[in-house]
Amino acid sequence: MSENQKLTMGPVLYNWPAEKKRDFYFRIADEAPVDVVYVGEVTCSKRTPFFTPYIPDVCERLEAAGKKVILSSLALVMSGRERSELTDLASECPWEIEANDLSAVSLLSGKPHVVGPFVNLYNEGTLNYFYENGATRIVLPCELPVDSIAKLTNSAKGREVEIQAFGRLPLALSARCYHARSHNLSKDGCLYVCEKDPDGMDVSTLDGNPFLAVNGTHTMSYTVNNLLSEIAELSELGVTHFRLWPHDEDMVKIAEVYRRTLDGDDDLEKSNSELEALVTFAPFSNGFYHAVEGARLVE
Repeated sequence: MSENQKLTMGPVLYNWPAEKKRDFYFRIADEAPVDVVYVGEVTCSKRTPFFTPYIPDVCERLEAAGKKVILSSLALVMSGRERSELTDLASECPWEIEANDLSAVSLLSGKPHVVGPFVNLYNEGTLNYFYENGATRIVLPCELPVDSIAKLTNSAKGREVEIQAFGRLPLALSARCYHARSHNLSKDGCLYVCEKDPDGMDVSTLDGNPFLAVNGTHTMSYTVNNLLSEIAELSELGVTHFRLWPHDEDMVKIAEVYRRTLDGDDDLEKSNSELEALVTFAPFSNGFYHAVEGARLVE
């Protein structure tokens, strides 16, 4: 593999206690073989005040360990308070920002930034518009098949492109909080019940079959996206960064498996077996990549 291929750790999407999240990032800094780490609240602005005091120490620890730090913005900005916080982030943040909605993209126009996976991007024109606007890297949406990825990476002409390679996939956003509603609570009076589900709350069909997962206002995949076996092909297509979404599992060991594959270890059967032993809460899938149902696993 080319040394240009980087392994990244996405922002924690779930409502973990602030101290747990701090300790998670400290361990990632000290032990995980990742090159880039995203920090920040993406899902719900009500969670923001709990972790904000720890962000300077977390970022300092990550940078001291040689990791590149990116601050991720909120994926759905609705209230005046959220708009004000985003404006302050865009104007005052000492780190590069991942823009996860178009208001952030607009505020960061002309400044180096990352366009996150929550911004819809499905064609070459949009891709090049974002690069011309100042994007240094673009994280592609999770539902793109390999043919579409190939066209976009070709259009990128060597510029940085990131793929979501591991973890439950964020499929949709809503102004409503499904987590609160499932506990007969309102969004404003949610009591932060999402904290009870550190990897999201499983959702089943009326027949009792696992279907999706819910994380506050996010609808997530039930299955865990795993593109370990596709890394070689994606690298050849021009993908430069491979994202691991954090879960309440041993993310250091998971990162080590992906790192070995990026570094050229081709024993995929062994590596996938290791991942299966590490990930216990849901089965793997890679259907979107292979242009079939996203929940399917194509061998």
